[in-house]
Amino acid sequence: MDKSPLLMAIEFDGSVKAGNLEAALGGRKVIDLNENPSASLEEIKYALVWKPDAELFRKLPALEILFSAGAGVDHIFQASNIPDVPIVRFVDHSLTTQMSEWVCLQCLMQLRRQRDYDKLQKEHHWKEIAQPMAADITVGIMGLGELGKDAASKLDALGFKVAGWSRSKKTIDNVDCYDNDELDIFLARTDILVGLLPFTPQTKGIYNRAMFEKLNRDNLLGGPVFINAGRGGSHVETDIIACLRDKTLSAVSLDVFEVEPLPQDSPLWDFENAILTPHSAAVTDINAMGKHLARQLERYETGLPLEHIVDRTSGY
Repeated sequence: MDKSPLLMAIEFDGSVKAGNLEAALGGRKVIDLNENPSASLEEIKYALVWKPDAELFRKLPALEILFSAGAGVDHIFQASNIPDVPIVRFVDHSLTTQMSEWVCLQCLMQLRRQRDYDKLQKEHHWKEIAQPMAADITVGIMGLGELGKDAASKLDALGFKVAGWSRSKKTIDNVDCYDNDELDIFLARTDILVGLLPFTPQTKGIYNRAMFEKLNRDNLLGGPVFINAGRGGSHVETDIIACLRDKTLSAVSLDVFEVEPLPQDSPLWDFENAILTPHSAAVTDINAMGKHLARQLERYETGLPLEHIVDRTSGY
């Protein structure tokens, strides 16, 4: 059967080439819009996108499936003229595992006072610092999708007490789950707040001073900690900065920001109790992406339902 080509309209690093995907897709032709900006798109049925150009969808009248090149899809909903076709999220164990590793690393860095030890090392100062046990700390995860559930499981294995919040209550082994009506109860028991929510109109700016002030202040970390690897638009950076200054937050670990790259004049760069990474907690692996696309296209072309379809009503 003659397989319809895949359009690739993404701006990742130079390792993401059409040839990498073609091999994983069994030789299916891949059109890289960056390399072929004048390519004819009128018969394209499938498109892999990341932060699509505002006019892209006008050029795709025959589109049947829209694939996101990442776990998030907010970049698609920010575009105009989105066609009424299935939108498929990228879900893969490689992405999930990377995210859980980053979340666990940040929780352990905060638990074991690593930044304080870094400071002592620079000062050539030999001094032991009191550190709580993981069992004394509750990590509260907001967002219990694939990423949140996996992170919760691994934090539980490390010995942390784990709580989880989602708009509708979930059931997860060894995790105390809360729903929309129980948000304040969830926050009051949380020592380390982990943000893994998708970015939607409902989650814009959800992590703000009002929320940080509801976190548990009577803990062994010296105050609440905020960790965000979801989307930068879900937190308010002016509030984070102010809360670090007045000790409403004792520390933060941030992988996402309202503006990326983080502006050079942002005060966040200079806080010793802020750990910053450049939206690198979970990076799309091109080989895993190829396998994901191959599976979904095979299902679609043999009459099976697609997996990981976005609910447009919820936005994820």
